[in-house]
Amino acid sequence: MIKTVDKNLVRKRKHLRVRAKISGTSLTPRLCVYRSNKNIEAQIIDDTKGVTLCSSSSEQLHLPRGNNIEAAKLVGTDIAKKCLEKNITSIVFDRAGYLYHGRVKALAEAAREAGLKF
Repeated sequence: MIKTVDKNLVRKRKHLRVRAKISGTSLTPRLCVYRSNKNIEAQIIDDTKGVTLCSSSSEQLHLPRGNNIEAAKLVGTDIAKKCLEKNITSIVFDRAGYLYHGRVKALAEAAREAGLKF
């Protein structure tokens, strides 16, 4: 019997392992990334209060192609700009079980270049 494994299920298990170690506080909130086939989304979350402080996505920015590296860079700079407006300078990066490669890496590096520290 061949057992097939769902890629998203494996990613969710990795995410749970990461979330056991990473938590966002009011001083250093968590930057969580979600990557779909069509879009990329980022949220700044304070886990102690359980609130989302700000968010950005390729859908929200009305990008014609939200599934490429250029879109991820724009989302990264936008989320960093929103964080700096709310006086958030340092964060904890949560890649949500995705590999630090491609769109996730582009988003993180763009946020760093825009002024966030993590």
